[in-house]
Amino acid sequence: MFYNFLVPFASELSALNVFRYITFRSMAALITALIISILVGPRFIAWLRKVKCGQYILDDVKAHAAKAGTPTMGGLLIFFSLGISLLFWADLENLYVWQTFLVFCGFGLVGLWDDLTKLRHHENRGISPAKKMGAQLVVAFVATMALWLNPAFTSELHVPFFKEWVIHPGWMYIPLGMFIMVAASNAVNLTDGLDGLAIGPSIVAALVFSIFIYITGNSRVAAYLLVPYIPGVGEVTVFCGALVGAGLGFLWFNAYPAQIFMGDVGSLSIGGVLGYLSLLCRQELVLAIVGGLFVAETLSVIIQVSYFRWSGGKRIFRMAPLHHHFELKGVPESKIIIRFWILSILLGLVALSALKLR
Repeated sequence: MFYNFLVPFASELSALNVFRYITFRSMAALITALIISILVGPRFIAWLRKVKCGQYILDDVKAHAAKAGTPTMGGLLIFFSLGISLLFWADLENLYVWQTFLVFCGFGLVGLWDDLTKLRHHENRGISPAKKMGAQLVVAFVATMALWLNPAFTSELHVPFFKEWVIHPGWMYIPLGMFIMVAASNAVNLTDGLDGLAIGPSIVAALVFSIFIYITGNSRVAAYLLVPYIPGVGEVTVFCGALVGAGLGFLWFNAYPAQIFMGDVGSLSIGGVLGYLSLLCRQELVLAIVGGLFVAETLSVIIQVSYFRWSGGKRIFRMAPLHHHFELKGVPESKIIIRFWILSILLGLVALSALKLR
């Protein structure tokens, strides 16, 4: 809004030129979303308690019994702070910003549907897996087709660390893009099992992709670093900044011991939009690096279930996802969270190194 209203007057008042800079507006979006989250958070949490939006806790991990009744659907706080921040600082005429926000909303609506179903049944059973997956695939299909039909995009997969390695999947890019978004969405959802565990690595991933997105939208930097240049994509950096700020604001209340949980409305939307950001900047394979923690959590579930069925009831991990395995081994929850955050930061740095090691 500030960009659209004030930039036209920059020729008369030079101080307004600062609103032309994506970097300035991205940082402003981050700070705005953070402040809104912290100011609105206490009243929002109180409202969730009033309407009895409490989290149902499974009995598998006894240490979690005290968390029963903690307000859930905190992802709505992320939505609110991010949306207001975008309204202030983004170029509202930029198509990519709207596409990214709509992807965020689409996956969020699926999560909200699941959360409301759980609350209505007063248990940890939401919508059926088939309905949940089907709804996610619909959102992912529409988002992928929007990119596929855009003449500025090419169906190329750039392999990190190797500038000459480019994969041309052709029409297979459509199911691949859908898979990336849906897989990322569910991976973040599986990781969201401890206080602050999912939002921490999500913030790191959003920061990493904000850099990739900015470079993709800057012709000079993109040419220097040998990454695809896509005009207009750089504006999505403002979205990334708002997402980081909203995530930090949510973490203010979600840090151990949590006052609020994000719910599926938060985890599915964040994971889905991270997948979309990787498509938008043509760094799909980098997502597997920066989101390595999410990948490990997901693989632990797949391995556990597969081995359980193959062995006739035996388990590799004490419990899946992986963070519960360490809990049952006696590692304190706070220590698991901090160590996983450290790993996510290291993975983020590895992902960024792909910009120069090519």
